[in-house]
Amino acid sequence: MIKIGEWAIQDLEAVTKLMAHLGYPTSTENMVARMERIRSDPMYRTWVAEYRQQVVGLIGLRKVILYETDHPAVQVAALVTRPEYRGRGIGKALLRRAEAWSKEQGASLIYLTSGNRPEREAAHRFYRHMGYEISGYRFSKILK
Repeated sequence: MIKIGEWAIQDLEAVTKLMAHLGYPTSTENMVARMERIRSDPMYRTWVAEYRQQVVGLIGLRKVILYETDHPAVQVAALVTRPEYRGRGIGKALLRRAEAWSKEQGASLIYLTSGNRPEREAAHRFYRHMGYEISGYRFSKILK
């Protein structure tokens, strides 16, 4: 059975490993500082998925105030499941929890960005299966 719950400090090591699976390797020291900043901001939420008493997935959200509408949106900032647990409904359970929270927040839209690399194709199929549509391009610039 999959259990979805708020992130807690005892999940730190698992969360750090999940970020590496997402393509963002980091240290537990860096991750604890990030997670404490995120936890202190009411516009953010982080849930973990437990399967057989192990943290195997994570979803991180941020509520966004929009210029173009009176309703907020929610951005899925991070969504990851340990590779060996994919295909068991964990990502679906995390995304459903995110959608429920988004509605509770009065959001009219939930969105995410995902790289267009070949290794992301399975994730893109998953998002489409969950009812998400491609709606544009993302442009970014690293500031130095």
